Amino acid sequence: MSNERAFAINLFEKPWAYVVLTKPDVTFLVVITTVAGFYLGSTGPVDWARLAQTLFGTLLVAGGTAALNQYVERDMDAVMRRTAARPLPTGTLKPSEVLIFGVVTIVFGTAWLALTVNALAAFIAFATSASYLGLYTPLKTRTTLATAVGAIPGALPPLIGWAAARGSLSEGGWILFAILFVWQFPHFMAIAWMYREDYARAGIQMLPVVDRKGDATFNVIVSFSAILVPVSLLPSVMGMAGIRYFFGALVLGMILLQVSLWANRARTNVRAKWLMHATVIHIPLLLAWMIFDKMGR
Repeated sequence: MSNERAFAINLFEKPWAYVVLTKPDVTFLVVITTVAGFYLGSTGPVDWARLAQTLFGTLLVAGGTAALNQYVERDMDAVMRRTAARPLPTGTLKPSEVLIFGVVTIVFGTAWLALTVNALAAFIAFATSASYLGLYTPLKTRTTLATAVGAIPGALPPLIGWAAARGSLSEGGWILFAILFVWQFPHFMAIAWMYREDYARAGIQMLPVVDRKGDATFNVIVSFSAILVPVSLLPSVMGMAGIRYFFGALVLGMILLQVSLWANRARTNVRAKWLMHATVIHIPLLLAWMIFDKMGR
């Protein structure tokens, strides 16, 4: 590599590579669910400074976790079309750089939460990272049950926000956890169906890799979309939200269920992509509607 090329990489490509390393799309989901947990967990006026401190620490932990995940899976990423352009497969960043970045950001983010927010929020954030990296990531090449395991750290961010706001966990926080946990199955199964050939090439044991016809995959999608309907109504049933939220959540849940049934009828990548988009739209709308309901009470 010429000196000019190396200089260009360091000046332009590397800073952006670190941004890509944090998986901004996934981090966005972490942000909105953490904000929802904080707002809904607040018992009085929202402490905006505390929310900002919570988000800063959580973003660091989430970004570091994404980086270490790519460090561990760099060989698999190199053979999958959807991940081949990531910083490690392209050589934009070295494994040692990614390892240091990931460890430092997780440690700093956890410490930040412990010092500026509270120990419980810091513990949940670290547990999210540890379970994602220590359980979900290695299980992906061993069993199709990895998706169920990965849904646990994926559902923890609202608990970080809830703990940050209250300093404790209570029923409402666990209801948010349950909603996120169930929602992830139609979301990730849609993605796994779209990229089943990529996953097979990398040796990742997602359900669509072994379920070529899609019967089991779409049974999971439809079943969990159906389960999500009553689970998303729990905030109203348990007194956490009002009747306005109840009917809004019911409509959103039934729409997602209909999209899942529609995707099941043809099982094409195009329909799976539409389902994936539907899930991505569903959860922010549901949480926003819950927040709107609280604001109006």
